[in-house]
Amino acid sequence: METVLRPYVETFIRWSKDRPEVVVLSADLTNSCEVARWRDTYPERFFSMGMAEQNMMGFASGLAREGFTPFIHTFAVFIYRRPYDQLVMSIAYPNLPVRLMAFLPGITTPGGVTHQAIEDVALMRATPNMTILETGDATEVETVLDVAHAVKGPVYVRMLRGEVPRLFRREEPMVFNRARVLCRGSDVVVITAGITTEEAMRATSALEHKGVSITHLHVSTLKPFSDPSVLEAIRTARHGVITLENHTIVGGLGSAVAELIADHGLGKKLVRLGLRDTYAHGASRQYLMREYGLDALSLVRAVETLCGEPTGITEQDLARVRLQAVHSQAKAEGL
Repeated sequence: METVLRPYVETFIRWSKDRPEVVVLSADLTNSCEVARWRDTYPERFFSMGMAEQNMMGFASGLAREGFTPFIHTFAVFIYRRPYDQLVMSIAYPNLPVRLMAFLPGITTPGGVTHQAIEDVALMRATPNMTILETGDATEVETVLDVAHAVKGPVYVRMLRGEVPRLFRREEPMVFNRARVLCRGSDVVVITAGITTEEAMRATSALEHKGVSITHLHVSTLKPFSDPSVLEAIRTARHGVITLENHTIVGGLGSAVAELIADHGLGKKLVRLGLRDTYAHGASRQYLMREYGLDALSLVRAVETLCGEPTGITEQDLARVRLQAVHSQAKAEGL
């Protein structure tokens, strides 16, 4: 498995070259959101808004109405908490093409409750006209721009930064409202998004060696949530479905799957793994994922509970699992 250093930077610079309508707004976090080199490359298209996110939403709205495509870059919490009213009334209500690039989603930061966006998907799913994307690896970070740009209205993107693993092949870009089928099985369906996918891949690899048949779906479009392959996978799950997300279990991926199951009367047991009505504290990502049950071992234990029998898999077994880049079972010609 390859680790890529800042996959967003060069991609965004190249992607913007022949799109003069693309402008960037930053809220005093230019370096932290990896657009300093973009600013230096296209200084006339860059706006430093300072620590004034409410004003930034209105400014972006005005630019969008004049034919520009604004890309807001800041931490996720600063996009939806304080400026939510301006986001709704200035951007979402008029359905304007503003791209909200939300860095440090969930517990990807040790910054504690003030910086951890753990309820953002819930709020954005409840916001009319809003599309929600989430990147899970370097390939998706590099290809999310085309997906977001094709949407006519506002798009909220949960972005990864820094050192990002490449889980999926370069030639298999993110596809709008299409889940990646990472493996197929008949016992349990595991549905993940963002940073939890890597943990799930480690767990499913160990589970398969123990004879547990797993279907693993990686989701990058959280709204809309209508990929028929997700519904079909749930239908075939013998024991049930497990969702694993870097978010509270209320209103995010787990809720979207629960709604899908209820809407279609599938009658499948659902286990939602994520933050359970709690705020996280400041610590490393690895520690927080273990502490709040978002890691590979937590998923293994959930599978054991769902199937009704132990697997004998230990934390040491999972530490020995080495991941390879995934070649999705979804063929390019079928996308």
